[in-house]
Amino acid sequence: TIIPVFLIGPIAGAWVDRLNKRNVMIISDLLRGALILTIPLFIMSRQILPVYLVVFLTFSLSRFFIPSKMAIIPDLVAKDNLLAANTLADTTHMLGNVMGLVAAGILVNIKYIGAIGGFYIDAASFFVSAGLITMMAQKEFVSHVREDIKVTREALENSIRKSIFEEIKEGAMYLKKYDDMHFIVYVFFLLMAGLGAISCVIIVFIQESFGTSTLDLGLIGMFLVGGLLLGTLIYGRFGQRIEKRMAILLSFAMMGIWIILFTFFVRRYPNILTSGMLSGLIGIAASPIMVSVNTLTHETMPEEARGRTFSSLEAVIHLAFLIFMFLAAYAAKYVDRFWVLTTVGALFCICGLIGVLFISGKLKRREII
Repeated sequence: TIIPVFLIGPIAGAWVDRLNKRNVMIISDLLRGALILTIPLFIMSRQILPVYLVVFLTFSLSRFFIPSKMAIIPDLVAKDNLLAANTLADTTHMLGNVMGLVAAGILVNIKYIGAIGGFYIDAASFFVSAGLITMMAQKEFVSHVREDIKVTREALENSIRKSIFEEIKEGAMYLKKYDDMHFIVYVFFLLMAGLGAISCVIIVFIQESFGTSTLDLGLIGMFLVGGLLLGTLIYGRFGQRIEKRMAILLSFAMMGIWIILFTFFVRRYPNILTSGMLSGLIGIAASPIMVSVNTLTHETMPEEARGRTFSSLEAVIHLAFLIFMFLAAYAAKYVDRFWVLTTVGALFCICGLIGVLFISGKLKRREII
């Protein structure tokens, strides 16, 4: 699931910039649905190795779908509505994840469905998605099939001639070219580095503090998702009034404070209601970050470079997450998990406050000029 981000992502981003993004999404969904349909056959025949190949191919196709999905948003809505559109996209994404997990937990325990039936339902969801994408108000799919086949062939030839390192370099150059993209890369790296470190220790930390395996962890997770959803809706409604970079930095500062308080109360006074409320506040504080970053990227990057930009950002996100996940795992052998989480919260808070002071100074200088 991770290898395609670095191996396929850079090339996929270059293709996305050359092709009709709507068509790329439709074809990606159809192929992913077809691939998922093969998993039950391999499982029933007790062949696990082909399943790894199917998963790799499925997530390789996702490297085409995700940049296309992110890059197409400015083509569907006016610039003034980008923040609202990204808010809606993030909200439905979170709702889909929560509802999918709940539905999966129920479906796999139904006698005539089970895990195997779950794969068939999963495959069907891709086909439904492809059908919904065809309804988007863009140029007709059929009239562009021949043109896209020609462009795809040219893109394939160009990609074969280019090495993966050249593709990565090309995408990275777009990140360096614009000042706002520097800020976005720093934000993504800080956010995913912190989440990587947190993800590695938080589960065991909560389990040890509450003395339970899954119940309290699940409830706290529900509060977190609820906070993310509520924060996204609030920010989507009132976020236009706040400068996006300032909103991101304030979110980091507040998120850091709530992480420190959450860590303290879970360790010292483990109470599910208090911990859940603090978890929800973390979600509310964090929610403006992704919405603002995606909107800022849409506003900064030219249309012809969006695919490569989002692919390069995906590489930054996963690299930061993996590096700091391993570092936190190593640190947890020698340092209490309490201090790992507190350190992440403190770094978020300090970086956010320093950034707020810096951006405030820049904005004041602009007003004077």
